[in-house]
Amino acid sequence: MYGLMRSVLFNLPTEASHSVAMSSLDLAHSLGLSSTLGGARRGRGQALTVMGIEFPNAVGLAAGLDKNADHIDGLAALGFGFIEIGTVTPRPQPGNPQPRLFRLPAQQAIINRMGFNNKGIDHALTKIKRSAFGGVLGINIGKNFDTPVEQAADDYLIGLRKAWPYASYIVVNLSSPNTPGLRTLQYGEELRRLLTLLKQEQLTLAQADGRHVPLVIKIAPDLNEDEVGLIASALLEFRIDGVTATNTTLSREGVEDNPLHVEAGGLSGAPLRQASTRVVAQLASALDGQIPIIGVGGIASLAQAQEKIDAGASLVQIYSGFIYQGPPLVRQVVEGLVIRDEARDERHRETR
Repeated sequence: MYGLMRSVLFNLPTEASHSVAMSSLDLAHSLGLSSTLGGARRGRGQALTVMGIEFPNAVGLAAGLDKNADHIDGLAALGFGFIEIGTVTPRPQPGNPQPRLFRLPAQQAIINRMGFNNKGIDHALTKIKRSAFGGVLGINIGKNFDTPVEQAADDYLIGLRKAWPYASYIVVNLSSPNTPGLRTLQYGEELRRLLTLLKQEQLTLAQADGRHVPLVIKIAPDLNEDEVGLIASALLEFRIDGVTATNTTLSREGVEDNPLHVEAGGLSGAPLRQASTRVVAQLASALDGQIPIIGVGGIASLAQAQEKIDAGASLVQIYSGFIYQGPPLVRQVVEGLVIRDEARDERHRETR
C-alpha cells in the first residue's frame, strides 16, 4: 500500500508531498486505519531502559519529520518506541527560501536546507498538550537564525525551560548545517560554555519539580576522530545524559553523479550511513558505555539498524529511510532488532 502511495506522493512537489502524507496519516489514524499502513504492532519489540527512561522498543522517529508536533498521534500509531519533534526555536521562523528540500531516489537520499522552519516552541507545546500520546517524547531545540552565535545559549535556555514539563528528554541541536555558525558550538570553549549553562539550568529545573529530564546533544557526522574525542570528553565532564549521532552531512560522497548534488544543504539517507556509523563507533569507544548513544543516519533496513546497535548505539532513529520505505520499515526494525548490551544504561546511571 505504501508503495502505491509513494508513487503518487513523489509526483508532487517535495514539501507539498510531505504535507499530504502527514495529513493522510492523521486521517488514517482518526479512522482507526493505522494498522493498514504496515507499521509495527503495539507491544512488539524489545523494551529497554536508556537514560532512566523506559522505552517500549529501541526504534524512534528522528527530528525533522514532525517539526511542529502536529502529527504525534498518527506517527506513534505506527509502532515507534519514541517520537522526537522539532527542531523548534524560541520564536517562529519561516526557514530558508524554497525550493529547499530535494529527493534523490536513485541514491535513496535527501538534501535539505530547511533552516529550522517551524512555528515556534509555544505552538509545539500547545499541540503536545492536546495530543493523546503518552509515550516517550523527545523535544529537539535550536536557536533562531537571527540570534548571534555568541548569544545562542540564551535561545537554548529558553527552549530547555519551556520544553521541560512536556519532554521525556530534550535534544540540543548543535549540528544542523543550515543555520549559519551553529556547528561552531560543537567545539572548544563555545561547547564548554554552553554545556555549563545547560547543565546548571537542568539541575535548577530538576530541583524545582523533583523530575530529571535527560539532556542529549546532537552532533554532526563531519568530524574527525580527534574532534569526536574532544566532544566525548566534554560530555563526560559535564555529565550529559546522551548523545545523538548524527545529523546530516555536508559531504556529497555517493551522490556525485546526481545533478542535485550541487544543491546546498545537509545530505541524509543511504550515503550518510557509513559516516554516521563511524561516529557512533568512535563515540562508543571514547565514552566507554558511560553515556548512551542514539544512532541515526542512513537506516533503511533491519541490517542497517543493527549495524548502529553493534557499533555502540543504545537506540536508533529513522527519517530518510522512513520516507522511502514507509511504515513497513518501522515494523521490520522493531520486530527484528537485537539489543546487544542491556547493561549499558545501568552502567551509565551508576556513574551519574
